[in-house]
Amino acid sequence: MLLRLLLNLFLDSGRPAERWRSRVKAGEDGFTLVELMVVIVIIGLLATVVMINVLPSQGRAMVTKARADIATLEQAMEMYRLDNLTYPQGNDLNALVRPPAGSQGGSFRPGGYVKSLPNDPWGRAYQLAVPGRSGPFDVYSLGADGAPGGEGENADIYGSGG
Repeated sequence: MLLRLLLNLFLDSGRPAERWRSRVKAGEDGFTLVELMVVIVIIGLLATVVMINVLPSQGRAMVTKARADIATLEQAMEMYRLDNLTYPQGNDLNALVRPPAGSQGGSFRPGGYVKSLPNDPWGRAYQLAVPGRSGPFDVYSLGADGAPGGEGENADIYGSGG
């Protein structure tokens, strides 16, 4: 109805104002409450469908990003070991960015092994354990809840462990 009215206004070269007044008098002055309510309900349904499909994907994306960051940090740990003949001591990933205080032997790469230490997708620092659970080290994130253990998004995320 509105589209038809606009077309008539713009395409009719003769006296569009008079045509507008005649339509208003005829009762064709806008949308009814029922029409507006139907449109609002349809928009609400579409928004609900989008939210249901998008929100779980965000959680999976955060876990995938954490796994990618952990893989990068594990590679940097291996490069550190190749240069220094040992893994960083003290469970401190900062050794990948700058030489540890009092480090002896080996050689530290200029510029470090990573430019900067990333935070996990939930804003917390990645953790390092030397020795690891089943290998020489573990780089891990505590998950969405920031506490050890958990299930789903709250589960700890470990790499391959060197």
